[in-house]
Amino acid sequence: MTLSSTLSLPVERRTAAAKVARRRAALHWVATRSMALAAALFFVLPFVFVLLTSVMSDQQALTSEIWPHEWHWGNYLKVWQTPGFLTWWRNTLVYAGLGTVLTVVSSLPVAYAMAKFRFRGRNLSLMAVIAMMMLPPQVTVMPMYLFWAKQLHLSGTLWPMIIPMAFGDAFSIFLLRQFLLTIPKEYVEAARIDGCGELRTLLRVVLPMSKPAIAAVALFQFFYCWNDYFGPQIYASENPGAWTLSYGLASFKGAHHTNWNLTMAATLLVMAPVIVLFFFAQKAFIEGVTLTGVKG
Repeated sequence: MTLSSTLSLPVERRTAAAKVARRRAALHWVATRSMALAAALFFVLPFVFVLLTSVMSDQQALTSEIWPHEWHWGNYLKVWQTPGFLTWWRNTLVYAGLGTVLTVVSSLPVAYAMAKFRFRGRNLSLMAVIAMMMLPPQVTVMPMYLFWAKQLHLSGTLWPMIIPMAFGDAFSIFLLRQFLLTIPKEYVEAARIDGCGELRTLLRVVLPMSKPAIAAVALFQFFYCWNDYFGPQIYASENPGAWTLSYGLASFKGAHHTNWNLTMAATLLVMAPVIVLFFFAQKAFIEGVTLTGVKG
């Protein structure tokens, strides 16, 4: 082996190693992007199918052809003009709006007390909140229905579902409590030294710092109320004027079980508001969920 070939050997090895590294980086880039694309298609394709079916004609809907021959955007107008559809929208907005506001307003003070107060039975109260989270609503539906329907005569309305939210929600309390534990106690103590009472400390100090968690709780509760089918079925089924979109959509599907284009259009109209809301609020939602649970 000559001297020149000996000197050039490390350079060739470094070049080969660089090529291998670039090849591995390219394969890793392709693999990760392919998995992300596959996951995106897995979630997006059902919505694309619903959209395409919603603008088909009655004859083409749910056939082997997936692309519409003609775009029947009037299907959405037919759904919107269905008797009762606007009433379902109004009832759902009232239910979701009031339920979200009442849940946040009632859960925040409880979470603040559990996170920042030292009192006897504090751990026991936390265990009670966790136990309430594990309790299915089907367990208490019979006594609650008898109370609201027989004692207060509120069956056929949305009030049996809205009023209990004014007394807090176990999941919301737990989520807010976990976030409030991450707020340094020095802020609260400084406010108390300055003469702030507990309510003023909560409103002036804790509340502005808890906006991400409050946004997450509000979105969770809004989505729950918007998609709730069990509650309206139990309390409002006897009165069509109190139906929500989730329960009304089931009735719409039963009345138009052969018109799958109209059923898909109604489904898309029900899903659209929560999808748009999530896209606009996803930053606050993800931040709130991420920051809760940092400290136990």
